[in-house]
Amino acid sequence: MLPPPPAPSRPPHPPLLHGGCEPQPPAEEESCGGSSSRGGAASRSRHRGRGGGKSPRGGRQAAGGGGRRGRRAAGAAGDAAEGRPVHRGALVAAVGAFAGAGAPDRALKTFYRAVHDLGCARPTEPRLYNHLIDALLRENMVGAVALVYDNMRKDGVRPNVFTYNLLVRALCQNHRIGAARKMLDEMARKGCPPDDVTYGTIVSMLCKLGRVDEATEVLAAAPPVAASYNAIVLALCRELRMQEVFAVVGDMVGRGVQPNVITYTTIVDAFCKAGELRMACAILARMVITGCTPNVATFTALVRGLFDDGRVHDALDMWKWMVAEGWAPSTVSYNVLIRGLCSVGDLKGASSVLNGMEQHGCFPNARTYSTLIDGFSKAGDLDGAISIWSDMTRSGCKPNVVVYTNMVDVFCKKLMFNQAESLIDKMLLENCPPNTVTFNTLIRSLCDCRRVGRALGVFHEMRRHGCLPNGRTYNELLHGLFREGNCGDALQMVIEMQNHGIELSLVTYNTVVSGLCQMRMSREAMFFVGRMIVRGIQPDAFTFTAIIHAYCKEGEVRMAAWMFGAMNVVNCGRNILVYTILIAELCNQDKLEDAMVYLLKMLYEGIYPNTVTWNVLVRGVFRNLGCNGPSDFIQHIAMDISQGPEVQYCGSLASQRRQS
Repeated sequence: MLPPPPAPSRPPHPPLLHGGCEPQPPAEEESCGGSSSRGGAASRSRHRGRGGGKSPRGGRQAAGGGGRRGRRAAGAAGDAAEGRPVHRGALVAAVGAFAGAGAPDRALKTFYRAVHDLGCARPTEPRLYNHLIDALLRENMVGAVALVYDNMRKDGVRPNVFTYNLLVRALCQNHRIGAARKMLDEMARKGCPPDDVTYGTIVSMLCKLGRVDEATEVLAAAPPVAASYNAIVLALCRELRMQEVFAVVGDMVGRGVQPNVITYTTIVDAFCKAGELRMACAILARMVITGCTPNVATFTALVRGLFDDGRVHDALDMWKWMVAEGWAPSTVSYNVLIRGLCSVGDLKGASSVLNGMEQHGCFPNARTYSTLIDGFSKAGDLDGAISIWSDMTRSGCKPNVVVYTNMVDVFCKKLMFNQAESLIDKMLLENCPPNTVTFNTLIRSLCDCRRVGRALGVFHEMRRHGCLPNGRTYNELLHGLFREGNCGDALQMVIEMQNHGIELSLVTYNTVVSGLCQMRMSREAMFFVGRMIVRGIQPDAFTFTAIIHAYCKEGEVRMAAWMFGAMNVVNCGRNILVYTILIAELCNQDKLEDAMVYLLKMLYEGIYPNTVTWNVLVRGVFRNLGCNGPSDFIQHIAMDISQGPEVQYCGSLASQRRQS
C-alpha cells in the first residue's frame, strides 16, 4: 500500500511521489496528442480573427439570427435567391454564415450567383475566399478548394497568412506533404512569412504519418511553440523512443519554450504504458517541482499504469486521493477505473462506479458500456452483460460498432443466434454498419456449433453489405468445413482467398494441413507443407504435430519419424505432444525399445513426460508382456520372480538348514 498523502497544498503531491522516486535529470518532458490539436485550434482562431475574418458559430444564428450581421446575411441570401443585387458586405456575411453552418455548397452557390449572375462587386480582400475554403475543408471537400483558390487569383485577390494556412491544411489532409513544404517557400517569396500555425500543421501531419524525423527537421526552422513540440513528443512516445523524447524536450527548453501539462502528461502516460512506473513518478515529481500543476489526465494515466501493473490497491488509492484533492474525474477517467476493475474480476465494483458516475456530473459513453459488457462476457456472466446492454439502451446512449460487436459475441455465447443476427440488422438500420470483426464473431460461433451452412450465409451477406472478409474470416470457415468433412468446399475456399488477393498465412496453412490430416489425407497435407516452405512461411510445431499424428494413425511410423527429424532441420522446437504421439504409435507396434529411445531423447532435450506419456508407456509394456491390465502385470512379475535364480538359491539354503 502507498503511504497516506501529505496535507493539502498546491501544487499537490500525489501518493506515488512519496515512494522515493527522483526526477530524471535530463527530462523536461512532453505530452499527449490532444495538446497539439488544442494548440493548433487556438492559433487558428487567432488568425481567423486577424487574417480571415471570424467564422460564425452556428448557421441558424448567423444566417437569420439577431443582430445587424445576421440581418445582413439573411437579406443577402434572400436577394441572391430572388435575383436582386447584393451588397459586398452583405455577401461576405451570407457566405460566412453558410460556411459556419457547415453548408459549403450553399455558400458557394450564393457567392457565384451574386458575383457572376447579379453583378455584385468582386471581393478585393481574402476574407470571403477564406470563409469558403475553411468551410470546404471542414466538410472534407478538398477538391473544391483548388477551384476557389484559382478564382481568388484570377480576381487579383492577394492571399494572406490565413489563406495559406488553409491551403497547407488542405494539402496535408491529402497527405501531399511535399507540396505543403513547397508552400512555405512560396509564402516567403510573396512576403507572407509562415507562422506557427503553418509549421504546426505540417509537423502535426508528419507525426501522424510516422515521419517523426522529417517533422523534427521542419520544426528546426519553425517558431518555437509548445504545440508543435508536443506533437513530436507524442509521436515519439507512441514508439517508446524515450531517449529521443528527452532530447526533443531539451531542445524545447533551450529555445525558451517550457514544457506544459500536455507535455508532461504525454511522457507520464508513455512510461505507464511501458510499465516504467518509477520513471512515470519521476516525471510527475519533476512536473510539480517546476511549477506545472498536473491535471486529471495526468492522474488518469497513472491510475491506468497501476492497474496494468497489477497494483490494484495503489490504483484505487491514487483514485481516492485524486478525488479528495478536488480533481473531478472525467468520463475517460471513469472508463479507466471501470476497465481496471473489470480486468481483476471486480464486476460488482465496476457496476457501482457506473451507477455513481452521474452523481458526479459524468455520463457514461459507448466505451464505458462496451468495457463493462466485455468484462461481464469474459467472466462468463452473460446475463450481467445483457443487463448492462439494457441499461445502455434505456439511458439513450447510442451504441457504436464495438458495443454492438460485444453484444453479438454475448448472444453467440448464449447460442442466441437469431438475436445476434437481428442485432446486425439493427446496426444496418441505424447507420452503424457492422465491420469485419462483427461478422467474424458470428461466423466463428456458428462454425464452432457446426452450423457451417448458416455461417456461409452470413459470409455472403457480409459481402453484400460491402464488408470485405479477411484472413480470419476464411480461417474460421475453413475450420468449420473441414470439421464437417467437406474437403472440396474447403479447398475451393482456399482458391477463392487467393483470387481475392488475401495471402495465406501460417494459421491458414495450419488449418488446411490439420483438416486434411484429420481426413487421413496426409499426402495432400504434405503438398501444402511444401507450398508453405516455397512461399517463405516456416512450418511450426502445430504443422509438424498434425502431420506426424496423421502418419501415426495411418500406421506409417517411419514417415512420422522422418517428419520428427525434419523438425530439427528447420529449427522447429519439439514439444511434449509430438513426443507422446510418436511414442504411443511405437508402443502400438510393439517397438518398445524405439519408444524408450524417444523417451531418452525427450529427457535429453529437457522435456519431461506427463501423465499421458507415462500411461502410453505403461500400456505399451502391458501389451508387450501379454497382460490385459495391472493385475495380470503383477502376476506376471510374481511368476518371473518365482522362477528366478534368487528364489532357487534361497530355496536350497532353506533345504540345507532343515537337513542340518
